[in-house]
Amino acid sequence: MRRRLAGTVRVPLPPAEAFTLFTPRGEELWVDGWRPAFPADAPDDTEPGTVFETVHGTERTTWVVLARDPGRRVSYARVTPGHRAGTVTVDVAPHPDGGSTAEVVYDLTALTAGGAHDLDAFAGGYAAFLRSWEDAIAAHLAQSARSTSSPPSA
Repeated sequence: MRRRLAGTVRVPLPPAEAFTLFTPRGEELWVDGWRPAFPADAPDDTEPGTVFETVHGTERTTWVVLARDPGRRVSYARVTPGHRAGTVTVDVAPHPDGGSTAEVVYDLTALTAGGAHDLDAFAGGYAAFLRSWEDAIAAHLAQSARSTSSPPSA
């Protein structure tokens, strides 16, 4: 089973700033539990060929940066052994309100029957999944704004 899922995430930042939120280290700022581990030094975490791993529950996923257009687009290959493999691409574009729209495309193939069941469930909840990204990004930005606008303590 293969699923290609696409949707958008609105980000109230200009594209270059919004882009950073979709990098491996940038996602740490707003994704609960996201902790990319880099087996080799990665000063630029969006350089094509960069490898990192993430753990979600009992699943370990290996990611490889495939391509990027800095400040605009990044594409990853991802493999969760015994479950699914495919690509994730984020394409950030300006929105007329001054913010950005990120198109997020997951193109995944199930590797097992269990992976097919999980992929089906993921596909069914994809719109809600992306809404949760918008909410998490908004909460992060609100928290950042509060911490930078707080008066110094006496």
